[in-house]
Amino acid sequence: MSLVAQDSKEAIIERFSRHVSRGKVEFFSRVGIDFVFGKREGVYVWDVSGQKRLIDCHCNGGVFNLGHRHPRIIAALQRALQELDIGNHHFISEHRALLAERLAAMCPADLKRVVFGVGGGEAIDLAIKLARGYTGRPKVISAKGGFHGHTGLALAAGDEQYRKPFEPLAPGFVQVPFGDLAALEAAMDGETAAVIFETIPATLGMVIPPEDFYAGVRALCDRYGAVMIIDEVQTGLGRCGAVWGIDTYGVVPDILVTAKGLSGGIYPMSATIYRDPLDSFLRENPFIHISTTGGAEVGCYVALEVLNILQEPGFLEHVRRMAAFFREGLAALKQRHPVLVEVRQRGMMMGLKWANEMCGPMMTLAGFQHGLLLIYANHDQSVSQFLPPLTIQEEEAQQVLEILERMATWLEEMLQSG
Repeated sequence: MSLVAQDSKEAIIERFSRHVSRGKVEFFSRVGIDFVFGKREGVYVWDVSGQKRLIDCHCNGGVFNLGHRHPRIIAALQRALQELDIGNHHFISEHRALLAERLAAMCPADLKRVVFGVGGGEAIDLAIKLARGYTGRPKVISAKGGFHGHTGLALAAGDEQYRKPFEPLAPGFVQVPFGDLAALEAAMDGETAAVIFETIPATLGMVIPPEDFYAGVRALCDRYGAVMIIDEVQTGLGRCGAVWGIDTYGVVPDILVTAKGLSGGIYPMSATIYRDPLDSFLRENPFIHISTTGGAEVGCYVALEVLNILQEPGFLEHVRRMAAFFREGLAALKQRHPVLVEVRQRGMMMGLKWANEMCGPMMTLAGFQHGLLLIYANHDQSVSQFLPPLTIQEEEAQQVLEILERMATWLEEMLQSG
């Protein structure tokens, strides 16, 4: 019996509304999107009815960097299940040690220590806890419009839209405009424990910072003795054409957080990777942070296969080649369609900025009509987040560009008709 379409689409939606989220069902009904994930394979996802197929260019923020149900990742999980389970976070673990060793080897300088979690928010929480514990200071500076997760300290570091309904939250958090070194310098002082930024903030609209921005952040952190935290939940693991997005800026942070893509789209996994000197705090307090299912041993085996694929000869070269293919194709699209006003790109981390804030949601709707899964940026709805799988092939990428052409034509017609 198939696990997909065990019931009618209508029955699935009704059950989801009744027991999971009525608000989501009402939202999607209101905007005319009734897609329910069914079969999924490679770059494609199908509606549960089997009547609609989309090319996934959202990838759940990078969860599906390797596409859906990559056969090697599926095989790795099947092998792991023959011998392993979650394990016990309190004890020494062979498989956490093996994965940590591989991650450390893929990081620059002395980013050699790893703590595992289940999701990005949890990993960010640990990064902030570590920075405060190590420095003994309270202040954490992040970007306005940024997003680091929905858990406690991660939520406090994010934009007001996410944290406001739950205030009062932990004190000591300050936001500055992203990419503005002068504003960051003005906010920093002897009480600053950490500065945390997403390498490229997706929810803010895929804003690409100035080339010297992170070198400036590094210098300010060094001057004030603050910990530099880089959120690579979306930009890491090849998305920007290097192992880590921050690598493309030639800067080494004190703490690097990865998640989403580390799962291979199969088993939840996150990691907080930090420089050796910061280990003094956790060495003295080895049980102060516990994640019961973080770094599950079956998941470690899956994540190792993700890293095996990433480090294969030609993988990152393929990512860079496809990034160049999209760069050329999107530049031509922009020339033909003035409604596309800007293409923001760092490797395969891309944002398509349209003429106004109505356009992002309209392009999401157009994608469902024309065959492309594309989601707009919540803090700049004129921007479509454009994240094709890193494994996409040229023929599939050409299909994406052709679909975008039809979508842009539809958008212009809708705007002209009012």
